[in-house]
Amino acid sequence: MTAAVTLDTPLATTRRRRGGWLSRVPYVVIGLYVLVGLVGPLLIDYDPVHTPLEDRLLSPGSTTADGGTAWLGTDDLGRDILAQIVYGARTSVLIGVATVGVSSVVGLLLGAVAGYARGWLDAVLARIFDVLLAFPAILLAIVIAGAFQRSVLLVVVALSATAWISFARVTRSVALSLRERAWVDAARVLGVPQRSILWRHILPFTAGPIVALATLEFALVVLAEAGLSFLGIGLPSSTVSWGQTIANGKAYLETAWWISTLPGIALSLLIINVGILGDQLTARYGRGRRDP
Repeated sequence: MTAAVTLDTPLATTRRRRGGWLSRVPYVVIGLYVLVGLVGPLLIDYDPVHTPLEDRLLSPGSTTADGGTAWLGTDDLGRDILAQIVYGARTSVLIGVATVGVSSVVGLLLGAVAGYARGWLDAVLARIFDVLLAFPAILLAIVIAGAFQRSVLLVVVALSATAWISFARVTRSVALSLRERAWVDAARVLGVPQRSILWRHILPFTAGPIVALATLEFALVVLAEAGLSFLGIGLPSSTVSWGQTIANGKAYLETAWWISTLPGIALSLLIINVGILGDQLTARYGRGRRDP
């Protein structure tokens, strides 16, 4: 028995090291996207309105008319694909962070109030959550985005219209569980104000589940923004978006595949890694809630 344990120990150690290394890959990839989104526009000069037609449909690695190099090729209007990917990363990160931030704040407040107050207020808010959750989120976003003039603020509002519901439901479930705990009862008996109980004894325990949910919602928001821009009802043409770039190349998939393929790969890598990170955080905090 002792020998078997000794033989298995190096293998188990190797597996733990390999698993630890692989678990850090999403952090590295997401960090690179954030770095590219923040620093890339400072290093690459790009004007989405400028259309050098003499450089249209250049393949990756071609030389442009001004002597530069189109490392990832150009689109049908001569615009550089690498620059569009870099500026699109900034757009996706900003819209994703803004939407998740707004949604999490609204969801936290409404969910905490509903779960802690109980009674008729919880019943009304819970029914509102259920009704809005049953409504297709992307359809509501399309209606809002299509009804007004395109802008970054409008996209954030359209995507936040239903994204906050998931945060509210998670916060409500945590608040329902915590309101019956001994320390909450003790604070209530001691006369601690209800607002202080929410801020000190309820909301801090929602941090783990909310962070895990925020990563998953971030991926959904980035994908939804790309979908709206692909349909032409998201961001204005002066703001670079991966969805717009992919849509611009759909007519040239056979002759200029790089226009749609390369931004699509960049979008897929971000969504996949954010999803993996969200699963990791969900599993981690899920185990934490089950532990005694």
